[in-house]
Amino acid sequence: MSPRTNDGEPERELPASGRRSEDTDMVTDADSDAVTETDADADAGQDAEAAVAAATDEPVADEPVTNVRVAAVRRFAAAGRRRRMVELGACAAMLAVALTAGAIAVGAAHETRNTPVVTAAAVTPGLLASADLGEGITALQAHLRAQPRDFGGWATLGLAYVEQARTNGDPSRYPQAERALKRSLALRPDNDQALAGRAALAAARHDFPNALKYADRALKENPYSERALCSRIDALVELGRYDDAARAADLADERRPGVPVFTRYAYVRELRGDVTTARRVLDQALDASTTPGDIAYVATQIGQLAWNQGDYEDALTHYARALAADENYLPALEGRARAQAASGRRTEALTGLENVVARFPLPGPLVELGELYEARGAEGDRAKADDQYTLVDAWTALARANGVNADLDTALAAADHGDRTAALRAARAEWDRRQTVHTADALAWALHVNGKDAEALPYARRATATGYRNASFLYHRGMIERATGNAKDARTHLTAALKLNPGFSPPGARAARTALKSLKASEAAQ
Repeated sequence: MSPRTNDGEPERELPASGRRSEDTDMVTDADSDAVTETDADADAGQDAEAAVAAATDEPVADEPVTNVRVAAVRRFAAAGRRRRMVELGACAAMLAVALTAGAIAVGAAHETRNTPVVTAAAVTPGLLASADLGEGITALQAHLRAQPRDFGGWATLGLAYVEQARTNGDPSRYPQAERALKRSLALRPDNDQALAGRAALAAARHDFPNALKYADRALKENPYSERALCSRIDALVELGRYDDAARAADLADERRPGVPVFTRYAYVRELRGDVTTARRVLDQALDASTTPGDIAYVATQIGQLAWNQGDYEDALTHYARALAADENYLPALEGRARAQAASGRRTEALTGLENVVARFPLPGPLVELGELYEARGAEGDRAKADDQYTLVDAWTALARANGVNADLDTALAAADHGDRTAALRAARAEWDRRQTVHTADALAWALHVNGKDAEALPYARRATATGYRNASFLYHRGMIERATGNAKDARTHLTAALKLNPGFSPPGARAARTALKSLKASEAAQ
């Protein structure tokens, strides 16, 4: 899934050509999955008091949770390699405990009124978008204990849980978000805030058909819902419907120009190879950003775009700006380490990634850290790298237990560092669900590592067909072309990968250089 999923407050007009005044793909049959109060209550099997308790479980404090998570990572990393597969299940359990440690149920005075109410909100969505998301959630929970029939409060809480899961890498929040959003819809089935929340939740779980369905339902109730407009773009992008996503981005730009729309508008353009427009729009979004969360988010997106184009100094500048706004912003910490590694600052990169995975053991940084250990090659680094790759499996198990489809993560990690058969199985399953440039690349590479290069080549070509400038995609295509005897095309794409972003991956860049030398030697011998 793309990382452009922040929802900020500022709005600013974006000059764009070719806008459309309507979106012909808008779903109008929105009644097939309506949620009634009776249905939700029956599903939950609880009254209002119990609903508050069930959906507002909260860790006692952040520090104990962090310590348990760190202990889980360190304990598993210290395990002997002969016991890794045996301990995988235990590791997943430890991670689950780390993410939910100290959970307590909170009660509320029993509510007997039969009509939903919206009070003067004790906690606003603006507070939840502030730097201290946990503080906002705590205040909102207290408000809902006093006013458990505030459907708007429940919707805001659900959205806050989704955001907390995204920023903290904590998929255990998703079931809580679902309960809160269902409660909101039970109290007011047609409220667009909760419908948009269901769209955001579905997208976070990589359930993009339902993300699109709920976004359309929310827009039927409120055509100007920023969250629904953004979730609709996200869903269409992640379903591989890029033309529809471009139209949805134009529509959102007309209705609700602002930071969340600008970043998605930029990503749609980047996927089509229009890096110049993507950068211009992101620069405008950064100019429009006023809150620390928005600044961190947009600056990180610019850093990622710069890194993709091999401009590491510009990337590091923007990651620094992001971290000045929010020193704990995970994507910026990860991006900074990646750019440091590509710039030859491997010691700093290793330290940065070790700190990231100690708090947030997510697949991306785990794989990157493992590859940096392999590249360093010191005593014990091979075992350290293997520990990171196996922890990816633990995260995947935890994510699936909380309703997240993790097949793309599984395919990408396992193809290079795990069970290749499992990688191919996961990649095929993901391709059957959604046909994007990312799933095409993952399937192509999984087929390649399983020796199915003739079958892989059409997918590798499809991954690069939109013009998306991604060095890993070019590298994968070049290696597959080499394996299928297309030496000229292989040289073209391997050279392009290294020219675009020579530090895209320590093992990948090394393999690309080795393959090019072999191709040139073969050509010289002919």
